[in-house]
Amino acid sequence: MALDISDGWSLYPLGGNTGTAFMGTKASQKVFLKQNASPFLAALSMEGITPRLVWTKRLASGDVMTAQEWLNGRTLRRSEMREQRVARLLHRVHHSNLLHDMLLKVGGRFTTPAQLLTRLQPALASDLRQHPLIQSAFVALQNEQPQLPKTDYEVCHGDLNHKNWLLSDRRRLYLVDWDSASFADPAYDLGALLCEYVPLEEWQRWLQDYGERLTPDLLARVNWYARIHCLTVIADSFHQQRFQIMNQHLILLEKLTRESVTD
Repeated sequence: MALDISDGWSLYPLGGNTGTAFMGTKASQKVFLKQNASPFLAALSMEGITPRLVWTKRLASGDVMTAQEWLNGRTLRRSEMREQRVARLLHRVHHSNLLHDMLLKVGGRFTTPAQLLTRLQPALASDLRQHPLIQSAFVALQNEQPQLPKTDYEVCHGDLNHKNWLLSDRRRLYLVDWDSASFADPAYDLGALLCEYVPLEEWQRWLQDYGERLTPDLLARVNWYARIHCLTVIADSFHQQRFQIMNQHLILLEKLTRESVTD
């Protein structure tokens, strides 16, 4: 797609699935450009959770282009997701009144346990639905849906892949790519992150770094959302024929299911 933001800016595509991210250069200036970025990017910038917002421009097509400070740095390695700084930044996201108010203002959607189950069921291929562990796990998830009131939902990122965490050359950590943001139980983010990056035996330590009291209710909710995440990855991996990843998540799902019964 040809984009014209005029004023002498040159755009260079940065790849990715959506094709909406660019490096913009003009003379000695360099910025990160995103087409139709999340509408509460300004609040994220004010909170220091994403790089600083420089300007916003509406294009002739009606699309909106946002420019953020270009930072030299790198994305986090998988092993670094276990660190306290990741847990603490995620806690800031979940407990930011500014983010909550801004997402509410722009009509942010809600992500509930029932919605996740509804999405998951058709994603499971018939072969998977006949798997005894998956059958029993799905029934358990239906019966054990967390009952956290929507009034206690917070802003959740929804896609905490390690490539969405940017560590600048000045050692400042940022969380980017907010296209999947919604109001949800914070355990929705926590379960997915822990499932992907933190060994099961370290979960309680990581949650302590996150900064919440480890109540039985919190641990049960994290376990529930982690099982949902496991089943989602299992379904995706099966379709993509990535059977090693599928089997790894089947093993974790069995452990989490066993834990949910014994707690």
